[in-house]
Amino acid sequence: MRRIRERLEPPVEAPAARSAQGVLHDVRFRTLLGGEAWDRLPKAVRARFSKRLGPGLAVTYVGEITESRRNWAGRLLAQACRLIGGPLPLHDQIGAPAVVTVTEDAACGGQFWTRMYGQARGFPQVIHSSKRFAGPTGLEEYLGCGFGIALDVSADEAAMRFHSRHYFLALGRLRLRLPAWLSPGDLTISHIDRGDGAFDFVLALRHPLLGELINQTGLFRERPARRNGETRR
Repeated sequence: MRRIRERLEPPVEAPAARSAQGVLHDVRFRTLLGGEAWDRLPKAVRARFSKRLGPGLAVTYVGEITESRRNWAGRLLAQACRLIGGPLPLHDQIGAPAVVTVTEDAACGGQFWTRMYGQARGFPQVIHSSKRFAGPTGLEEYLGCGFGIALDVSADEAAMRFHSRHYFLALGRLRLRLPAWLSPGDLTISHIDRGDGAFDFVLALRHPLLGELINQTGLFRERPARRNGETRR
C-alpha cells in the first residue's frame, strides 16, 4: 500500500436555521458542488440535501428494489466485504422492501446512513455507513473497520451523483490509501429525481478488468422527519 500521512480535516460547519419541525437547513452539499451546479438540480433534490437534522430526529425513505444485478466477481466481493460490515448488497431480489434512514452524526459533523433491505427468507440485510464532510475531496464515506471512500460530487438537471476518487484505510490519524490494483473499482451512487416526491437510488460498481460488478436501483419516497423512537400517528 502507498502510505499517505495526512491529518483528518475537522468537520465542515455550515450556517443553519431551525424549522418548526426541528429540521436544520445548511449549505454543506451546496458548498461542495458550487452554486451553479447546485442550481441545476431539481428543487426536490436540493430540498433533500439541504436539511440538517437536529438531535433525536431522523428522515426515512421507504421503497423497494426495482433492479439488481451482480456478476460472479460482484457476488464474491459482496461476501468478502461482510468482514468489514457488509456494505454491499448480498441479494438480487426484485420487489424487496427497502428502507433508508438518515440521522446526524453530531460527533463528526456528518450523517449516518442506515439501509435495510428485505429478503424472501431470513432477517433483512442492514448496511451502516457515515458520510463525513472531510478529507481531500471534502466528502468521505466510512464503511466499517476503518475503510472508507473519498467521494467527488457532481450534479445535473436530474440527479446528484457521488463518484469514488479513491479508497483508504484510516488508522487513527494515519490514512493508508489503497493502490488502484487493490481497488474494487469505480463506484457511482446516483440520487435521481422521478417527480411526485419519488427518486431512484442507484449504486453502480464497475471494475476496469472484471466489468460491471454490481448495479442496484431502489425507488424511494420520503417520510416526514421524526424523532428517534417516535411512532407514526
